[in-house]
Amino acid sequence: MLISLEWLRDYVDVDVSPEELAERLTMAGLEVDSLTGIGPAVSGVRVARISSVKPHPDADNLSVCEVTTGEATYPVVCGAKNIRAGDIIPLAPAGATLPGGLVVRSTKIRGELSEGMLCSEAELGLGDDASGIMLLPSDLPPGKELADVLALNDTVLDIGVTPNRPDCLSVVGIAREWAAIAGKKVRYPSPAVRESGEDISGIAAVSIEDPDLCPRYTARIIKGVKIGPSPFWMRRRLERVGFRPINNIVDVTNFVMVETGQPLHAFDLRFLEEGRIVVRRAREGERFVSLDGKERTLRADTLMICDGVKPVAIGGVMGGLNSEVRSDTETILLESAYFNPSSIRRTSRALAMGTDASFRFERGIDPEGVIRALDRAAGLMAELSGGEVCANVIDQYPRKVEAACDIPLRVGRVRDILGTVVPEGEIVRILKSLEMAVRPDGGGEGAFKVTPPTFRVDIAREIDLIEEIARLYGYDQVPVTMPAVSVVAGIADKKRMVAERVREIMTGAGYGEVINYSFIAPQAVDQLGLGDTDERRRQVEIRNPLTEEQAVMRTTMIYSLLLNAKRNAAVGRFDLKIFETGRTFIRSEEGRLPLEHNRLACLVTGLRYEDRWHSRDLRADFYDLKGCVENILDTLRIPAPSFRSDVREAFLHPGKSCSVFCGDRQVGFLGEVHPDVLSRLDLTGTIVVCELDMDLLANNYSGKALFRNPPRFPSSSRDVAFLVRRETEAGELIRLAADFHEELLEKVQIFDVYEGQNLPVGMKSIGLRFSYRSSERTLTDEGVNEIHGRIVQKIVHSTGASIR
Repeated sequence: MLISLEWLRDYVDVDVSPEELAERLTMAGLEVDSLTGIGPAVSGVRVARISSVKPHPDADNLSVCEVTTGEATYPVVCGAKNIRAGDIIPLAPAGATLPGGLVVRSTKIRGELSEGMLCSEAELGLGDDASGIMLLPSDLPPGKELADVLALNDTVLDIGVTPNRPDCLSVVGIAREWAAIAGKKVRYPSPAVRESGEDISGIAAVSIEDPDLCPRYTARIIKGVKIGPSPFWMRRRLERVGFRPINNIVDVTNFVMVETGQPLHAFDLRFLEEGRIVVRRAREGERFVSLDGKERTLRADTLMICDGVKPVAIGGVMGGLNSEVRSDTETILLESAYFNPSSIRRTSRALAMGTDASFRFERGIDPEGVIRALDRAAGLMAELSGGEVCANVIDQYPRKVEAACDIPLRVGRVRDILGTVVPEGEIVRILKSLEMAVRPDGGGEGAFKVTPPTFRVDIAREIDLIEEIARLYGYDQVPVTMPAVSVVAGIADKKRMVAERVREIMTGAGYGEVINYSFIAPQAVDQLGLGDTDERRRQVEIRNPLTEEQAVMRTTMIYSLLLNAKRNAAVGRFDLKIFETGRTFIRSEEGRLPLEHNRLACLVTGLRYEDRWHSRDLRADFYDLKGCVENILDTLRIPAPSFRSDVREAFLHPGKSCSVFCGDRQVGFLGEVHPDVLSRLDLTGTIVVCELDMDLLANNYSGKALFRNPPRFPSSSRDVAFLVRRETEAGELIRLAADFHEELLEKVQIFDVYEGQNLPVGMKSIGLRFSYRSSERTLTDEGVNEIHGRIVQKIVHSTGASIR
């Protein structure tokens, strides 16, 4: 939030430098992000009074003015028509500097000496008005520097106000904070309303149909207003805090909002049919054109401000185009209300309308400050527009906004929480400086009952009071102490250990870790081709998604990695090795939390190695990623790991994919992405992916290291080529050999797979190497042949294979 230091000084004395002010506010919890010095683009310009205005003897469109600063009188030739004798104006005498480095010089114009220049706002760089000379207030003393009397030197503070401190979203709110910090007194703006004319009850009426969303609505009528530009002082202050001046009515609503923190809205009464305001919820699908000219489709929970026939504003967010203040407006209905913060927050998010009003309403305003702001704005409108405030005020308050009161505070608890002794008298002083009512609690010594002011909507508990004491007592006064803690050995978390081991394996294999959002597009399941009965179609929808592309929680991590590949390909990076560990979410039945699963997902595409002279065009394939999966299973000592071709993943290429098993339990899948999926995602080339269930891996993980003595005796191997049906998996043959449970069989490896000439149609050859070893003796050929024969016969009998 931007705060003008010159504006702030209207309400509290600030007798320190801007830098010290920023430092002390920051240490009290209001972080000042930046300080910006503002100075005039002119020098030497003085306040002066026009003594006389005479026609130029040789020019019909010029005048010769005598202008005095009280110390000297200057003849000035001027062409403006809006000046007369007695006006107070800015004079740039000879030697003064104007914006752009222009130096004013003494000269003769049509034979008449001109020793200066009478300036417009545009010529001084103070505004856009170049239609005439800038007329200054009549009470300004001639001779003073213009920069001093108009307070053109200023400092703007950019304060990062936290969401729990809506009371500081105003100049008065910052003044209150500085008064508490520095021991000053706040000078609150005094609403000055002179009522006249007819009673408001005969002109307008207000009814609240939904007091839950609008507990309080107040209004005043100002008649006979004349729309025009705001005075310079108001425009200058609004511009410095980031507001664009519009006209004297709208500018007052913005001025009072920045001053007090209470948003207001001005309606042109002639556009309010039946002369009444109705506060109600919108009808589902109701349409409304807001002040920005955009048509909005409303939800049924949107709070609307309506007249007797139609909506005229989105409550707490923005007014409507159909009731805005125009150049010919004469009667204003001024609104000041309290709206339910949660309702405004929902509406603002749903309509993507973050306004200065909604920013304050959704954080919570002072329900008892509504009338003060209304009277302040009505008085300023009457003063600046020449209007009259009708007698009395409409104040509909059907549901009292309850504020916290009599919060118990124990001095001992303050000491325990802060770790230091804050004197009891200092505690009371701090709380009273924050305008809190403090009284002793009859329950015992060192106990109080504290009632915060209604603008402190963040104070509800004892711990909130202790926080206020700490920040104003000074965090730097709390001594630094080492916490007394016992050292206890950490308890190993299997899931965390497995995740760390997996990261080590994948990064060691040259893969980079990515971190994606858990949100994906709803159409992801269609692009992956998931079947209608696939549980991964049960997506968890986000109520208020950041974008349509992040509207549901992911049910598989493969889609996110494919999008990573797509984004990399878009910038010319086609060689990619990435992995991610994270969670997937499956929607459960109504009223239950979604099912969450920890997963590992990997993707590889493009070249296997960097493009070097000795490894050109070696492209990554299925077996590169399969090797990484085997390393993971082996390192985690997963029992009975296996790969099976009975995978049923619609987005994987048939014949180039497999399931990953631990015993009889599937722990994941692996394979090339189906060409149809690549086409739908505008991807090309071979992309291999895998996804493993980290929860199942952690359940089967064994941290025990197994050791065997180095072999003392040589091994003996036998090679056999089995002729089997084409659909027979080599893994099946290996499992049959392992199921024989022969202790001398050390390992079985595939050394050859062949399909082609000299083999029957539909058949293939699988070559297996059987290695035998004893830890006690050297094996003989006869003993090895006997065992080997039994194993081979079992494989032949079980699979129908033959020996080539």
